Amino acid sequence: MHIRITAESVWTKYPAKQHAQRVAREIGVDQGLVYLQAAPTRLLEDSDQYREFRQRRYFYYLTGCNEADCHVTYDIERDELILWLAPFTPTQVVWVGRGSTTDEALNKYNVDGAFYSTDLASYVAKWEATNDADIYLLHPGQRPPRPQTCRSPSGLTERDDVTILQHAIDVCRVIKDEYEIQLIEKANEVSGKAHTAVLRNIRKFRSEAQVAALILDVSTVNDAPHQAYSIIAGSGSNGAVLHYTANNAAFGDSQLMCLDAGAEYRCYASDVTRTFPLNGHWSREAKQIYDIVQEMQDFALSMIRPGCKLFNAHVACHALLIRRLLRLGIFHNGTEKEILASLTSLAFYPHGLGHHLGLEVHDVMPNGAGIRSQQQKWTSFEQLSLDPCLLKSDGLRPGMVITVEPGIYFNRFALDNLYLNKPQHAKYINTEVLERYMPVGGVRIEDDILVTSSGYRNLTTAPKGEEALRIIRGEQSSRE
Repeated sequence: MHIRITAESVWTKYPAKQHAQRVAREIGVDQGLVYLQAAPTRLLEDSDQYREFRQRRYFYYLTGCNEADCHVTYDIERDELILWLAPFTPTQVVWVGRGSTTDEALNKYNVDGAFYSTDLASYVAKWEATNDADIYLLHPGQRPPRPQTCRSPSGLTERDDVTILQHAIDVCRVIKDEYEIQLIEKANEVSGKAHTAVLRNIRKFRSEAQVAALILDVSTVNDAPHQAYSIIAGSGSNGAVLHYTANNAAFGDSQLMCLDAGAEYRCYASDVTRTFPLNGHWSREAKQIYDIVQEMQDFALSMIRPGCKLFNAHVACHALLIRRLLRLGIFHNGTEKEILASLTSLAFYPHGLGHHLGLEVHDVMPNGAGIRSQQQKWTSFEQLSLDPCLLKSDGLRPGMVITVEPGIYFNRFALDNLYLNKPQHAKYINTEVLERYMPVGGVRIEDDILVTSSGYRNLTTAPKGEEALRIIRGEQSSRE
């Protein structure tokens, strides 16, 4: 048996104990047992090969443990956080290795105790026999093991509460502590190196696949073997597809690449997008569009501070977009106010301004807004938006990490089938001028932003704009 009670958890480890204490305060009770499961080891369907492991983020938040088949309990009254490890056999060690021993776990993780999960059922039974409080579960299907005599037909008991734990953890996860911010900064540092490597080599490359491969290579050798999401390396018209992940097209005569690639570091995400000309030189139309997107981002960033409603910045960016496209002649036959009211600007900017970032690239939301369906009707400026870029979202708070990622896209299929075939939109779009801009494809600029007490801090280091072009052209050495 290995158990250790500490008055103050050390910050050299992932602050799991502090996270557990925050969650307990959010639940709002003095007694109870929090229980969570790690992701299990799974085989591929009809195969003896294992699925790639990805830890459950709620479990990680309370443990900092990236091992499979584990469990965690937190006794709220005793302030006792226990990690329950997967047992292993000599045969298992020969074939696939092993997880941590109990001694190793106590050294690695910010927990009070470490045991093997073979003892968990008896621990739960003893806890229930000596406590009248509830056990807080994330989902009904993730309940603690109990002795056979204690099990109900459903597996749940009247003391299993599945109503509050997820929301409590979500509220806590929205505000990052210093340790989490450092992990997100490290993920951004790796992403910056990967994006810079692409800029150095892009004139030698001939396909999207080469770009995606280099992102993975540089990330892996910098201790970030996993991407926070599928790489988006869209050249030409592929850059106008928001979540394009095929990454298999030759560049051909494409002008630009829209590269959305963010490394994951110790389960924390970065989310970085850069757009640049493949040959290191802008076309006239591409430079005009890029400058508008950068102006949109700069304007949005100028609004970031505690209390700011990101939705207001989002709508303001649409208004700015309309003014600039009117100047270029892509919009006509209407005023800024008329075009804004018609929602026609969604033809070129169909997503939200940003989202929370953390253990997930689209991180959890504090108000239960949930992930919005990508099948919803396009009828408002909230389409495809996530918290905090929703009308009902609360204002920004210090400790939030969000993305700020405006974009302009020339997606022929979307334009033809959603806007140019509808008179209420088509009347505002000058198709003759529009055609000159179609080869631009898509332009998006995305940085990861920490909200501070006085404003914000940009966590993203990947070069952009003229700095990126100088690197492509070999005119300066990039930041290491």
